[in-house]
Amino acid sequence: MDRFRHYIDGAFHEAAATFESIDPATGAPWALMPQASAADVDRAVRAADRAFRDPAWAGLTATARGRLLARLADLVAEAAPRLAAIETRDTGKIIRETSAQIAYVADYYRYYAGLADKIEGAHLPIDKPDMEVWLRREPVGVVAAIVPWNSQLFLSAVKIGPALAAGCTLVVKASEDGPAPLLEFAKLVDQAGFPPGVVNILTGGPEAGAALTTHPKVAHIAFTGGPETARHIVRGSAENLAKTSLELGGKSPFIVFDDADLDSAANAQVAGIFAATGQSCVAGSRLLVQESIRADFLARLKAKAEAVRIGAPDKMETEVGPLCTARQRDRIERLVADSLGRGAKLITGGTTPPGEGYYFPPTILDCTGVPDAPALTQELFGPVLSVVGFKDEAEALALANDTAFGLASGVFTRSLTRAHRMIRAIRAGIVWVNTYRAVSPIAPFGGHGLSGHGREGGLAAALDYTTVKTVWLRTSDDPIPDPFVMR
Repeated sequence: MDRFRHYIDGAFHEAAATFESIDPATGAPWALMPQASAADVDRAVRAADRAFRDPAWAGLTATARGRLLARLADLVAEAAPRLAAIETRDTGKIIRETSAQIAYVADYYRYYAGLADKIEGAHLPIDKPDMEVWLRREPVGVVAAIVPWNSQLFLSAVKIGPALAAGCTLVVKASEDGPAPLLEFAKLVDQAGFPPGVVNILTGGPEAGAALTTHPKVAHIAFTGGPETARHIVRGSAENLAKTSLELGGKSPFIVFDDADLDSAANAQVAGIFAATGQSCVAGSRLLVQESIRADFLARLKAKAEAVRIGAPDKMETEVGPLCTARQRDRIERLVADSLGRGAKLITGGTTPPGEGYYFPPTILDCTGVPDAPALTQELFGPVLSVVGFKDEAEALALANDTAFGLASGVFTRSLTRAHRMIRAIRAGIVWVNTYRAVSPIAPFGGHGLSGHGREGGLAAALDYTTVKTVWLRTSDDPIPDPFVMR
């Protein structure tokens, strides 16, 4: 089997313990992954801390940091086919998606390369005539970046890129589910020429995660994952009082009004829930459709869902591949069955196909009148769409906001005034109007509630990895008066 290693302090290391990584398309092991211990994590964090203070990194100009990021961007672009093949093998994501996504990841590093010397301080018009006061933006320190298996090269880029642009150093922890792409990416970091310890990449289970998030030398924790793990991280951060930014997924409403372009909305909905086999934090998993068009729109979706090509993820013709893990498939099966038992109606899908691999078909459930259906309230992280009808705009808005999550949303309507009303009233960090799943390195994303806090992407992310230093400079040559002499 293939064998991967940790990248710590500028070198690749074997771990004392390893575990098998499973090919989701076959259910068979294909590679050995290193399993970080608490001692490995400590070594990585201390390496990052040394690098943060070392002139080899700390003494670089912001422009020089940008050049290193630009070099990394070029290497990612060159290695995109190799990285895509590894990600497809290790996670089951289809090759047509990993290829396109990783090629675009290079643009994120290019964006932050250009932004590195644009992070500015400010001069304050202070109310004291003999003082000059300004603000410096300085890197916060060592960053613990914890990344899930899905879209991991993208989700690491929106942490690594801004953190390095700001001058921080990092310890990146890949998920133990499908970590191979990030461990392979470490080779590109090494080739790019970053000083040892600036970027460290490892993987492992709960022991590694707890050791990383509670480490006294970690200043910022950037986490993408589920709310329950996030709660453990926030509790653990009480040990080091590290700043946290959390991107925790969602149960995003996809709202279709009766004046929408239904063909466009149907295509966007299919992409929003069945792309990446539904394993996306912004998946449009709650379809809210106006009652007057519900039957027509569901018929369109049913036809599109049943025409989706399910198959081996390494084939370019495949449109939906396997889920990443057997436990995820089993959980989806259980929650779909529970929803049907509570009264939801099966439109299509819902049955695991025979054969090897962790496959689950595109599934549509009409949950109108079944508000307690788990498929409607829980993030399933799979190709399952829950549908609810609504009568008017007020009901659509009430249904959209009836969730503890708040990451993404979609609105399909030809009415400009209605679109603006919905944009204002929907409680979500992202509102897509007549489109869905569009991203850019220029635009920040993030949510609130159980979808977390903080933003990734854009200038906002880079500023989040800085701290503000206030500088006071007295301009008068007169002696400072004796404070104990009354005048």
